[in-house]
Amino acid sequence: MEDKEFDYINVIPLVDVMLVLLTIVLTTSTFIATGMISLSLPKASHGQAESVRWQTISIDQTGRIYFNTAEVALEGLSAALDRLDRETPLVVRADCNIRLQVFIDVLDLLNGRGFKKVTVQTEKRGDPGGAGSRDR
Repeated sequence: MEDKEFDYINVIPLVDVMLVLLTIVLTTSTFIATGMISLSLPKASHGQAESVRWQTISIDQTGRIYFNTAEVALEGLSAALDRLDRETPLVVRADCNIRLQVFIDVLDLLNGRGFKKVTVQTEKRGDPGGAGSRDR
C-alpha cells in the first residue's frame, strides 16, 4: 500500500494557540492600563489614550498619595520628583471623592518643580468602564 501525500495543512491548532495568546495579552494589558490602585476617576467629555510610559501619581479616596505603586507622603513625593527629568511625562490619577486641597497640593508641587508634561486621568462621560486622560 502506498502512502498518500498531504493535500492540506490543518491550521485549527495554530488558530487555537493564537487565540489563547491574544486573550493573555489583552487581559494583561487591561490590568496594566487600569493600574493596581482602585480609584473612582472623575468624568470628562473627552478621553484620550496615550501609549507613552508615564510616571503615575495616584491619590486614593482617603487622600493617600502613591508614586507609581509606592505610598508616599507629600514630602516623599517631592524627593521622588527631584530625581526625575523635568521632561518626564506624569499622569495624576485622583479619586473623584478626595478633598480638593490634596489634589491642589500635588499639582502645586508639580508646577513648582517645573514639570511640563502633566496629564490628569479621567473617565469619559457615559463610559464607566473605560479610562482616558485629559491634559491640564
